[in-house]
Amino acid sequence: MTTPRMVDLAFALAGTGPTPVLPRRHRRTLAEAVQARLPWLADEPGAAVHRLRLSMGSGAPLLSRRTRLVLRVPRERQAEAAALAGATLEVAGVPLRLGAAQLHELVPHGTLYAHLVAADDGDELRFLEQVGRALSALQVAGRPICGQHQHEDDDLQGFSLMVDGLSAAAATRLLDEGLGAHRALGCGLFVPHKSASAVGTRD
Repeated sequence: MTTPRMVDLAFALAGTGPTPVLPRRHRRTLAEAVQARLPWLADEPGAAVHRLRLSMGSGAPLLSRRTRLVLRVPRERQAEAAALAGATLEVAGVPLRLGAAQLHELVPHGTLYAHLVAADDGDELRFLEQVGRALSALQVAGRPICGQHQHEDDDLQGFSLMVDGLSAAAATRLLDEGLGAHRALGCGLFVPHKSASAVGTRD
């Protein structure tokens, strides 16, 4: 089996204030903060910043002890990205201190899920047509299952997407390459998933 070209690096996060609260929609400010430290990230094919998984406390998105900043980077850039450990990023006015990086190897599964794949509009049929063409260009054979429409802001929207029936080689390619635009904003990033119910979740 081919070893994936990309790896995920996960950094523990801690807010320096007493109540680390982030706005619900913070993809852009997170991407800007990371790229200010790793300017090469924007030019590396497949490199990306995963969305932060926050807990909802009293209706406000909070950092929890389990929240991680996860970067998808080429294997040869792993050491450079890991050097972010100990840095403090300011995201939407909230300073976040990064802990040590933990390496997560990408493991191909027959079913992969992306929380948000960017689209031009909210037309599901047109989106699936675009997905079909993109999968064909990657030589990935699989069944795309469209989930809910996701709307980040006026310039960023799309759908959650699951692709199943993947061979190991096709899954590796999809993990490495992703799908669609705006990788730095966490779009088009796939992870293994066991349940098709995931396509119904909102950000």
